[in-house]
Formats: sequence, C-alpha cells, structure tokens
Amino acid sequence: MKNVTRSLMMAAVLLGVSGVSWAKADVEITWQEPERYTDVHPANESRVKFRERTFADIQKYMEKLAEKLPDGHKLQMNVTNVDLAGQVWPGSFVGLNSPSDVRLIKRIDIPRMKFDYKLLDANGQQLKGEEVDLKDMSFQDRVNPLFNSESLRYEKNMLRDWFNETFAEFLPKKDDK
Repeated sequence: MKNVTRSLMMAAVLLGVSGVSWAKADVEITWQEPERYTDVHPANESRVKFRERTFADIQKYMEKLAEKLPDGHKLQMNVTNVDLAGQVWPGSFVGLNSPSDVRLIKRIDIPRMKFDYKLLDANGQQLKGEEVDLKDMSFQDRVNPLFNSESLRYEKNMLRDWFNETFAEFLPKKDDK
C-alpha cells in the first residue's frame, strides 16, 4: 500500500513539475429525439449501433476542438437534427453486385446539423449562445484537412469551421504561445 501511495504521489509531483494541466473546457451534448433525425442511417450495421458510434465520434471531436477554449469553460449543445452527407442506397442501385448498402456522397446531399448551444465560463455565466442551423453547401469543393478514410469527415469539417468562427474571440491567436 505504501508503494502505491508513494507512486501516486511521485506521479502527481512529476505532472506538476512538467506543467501538464488536466483542466480544460467540458463539452456536453444532448441528442434530442435522435430517432427523428433526418439521416443518421447506417450502410451495414444496426441503426442503433451506428447512431451510438456516430454520436460518440462527434462528441470526441467536439471535445478535441474544445481543448482550445480557456480552462473551466463549458460548451453545452442540444442537437435537434442531423443529416449526414450523402444517402444510403442498396449496393445494387449504385452498380455494385452486392447485397450490401452503401452511402453515396453527391453534391446535393449536403451535411446539416441543427442545434442550440451555450458557452459558459468557469463560474457558469453564459458567454455566448444561440440556435444554429448549420449546413455546408460546398462540402466537396473546399479543402478538407481530414483524411479520406476519416469517418464523418464532412460533418467534422463543417463543425470545425463553425467552432473556429463562432468562438474565435476565446481561442488562442496564432502568435500566442
């Protein structure tokens, strides 16, 4: 027991000396009535599993973005609709000799997300908030720094652009270190 306590104390000291900070902005996302969303449809897995994986992926990505916000801030989002880029079609409809479904991405099937948000400071005071009807009509024409294999790359690109524009005043400047 003494060795465990000593190890934990040593780890805490080392983390304190190295300047690592564990405090960061929190992200809380509420998915309101997701079964009514326009399109969170899977190509080849259960609808519930796909929805859970999709929401977890967006949550993780928003947490990554929020790391740039000041410590102690909290971003609360209430998502009321999601429409992923593309549409799910049976493989045979798109020329595949396969019983599998595929998500076909076309310019007209743009990613969309509808939500309201609040950005709170460390004291719980609201700094920003509004309803957002986010859509990216040029999602295939813009530079997307995410890999082609990245899941939800169009949606993440759309969210990153929104986040950086909406919270620019709270984000570190390029010349800040």
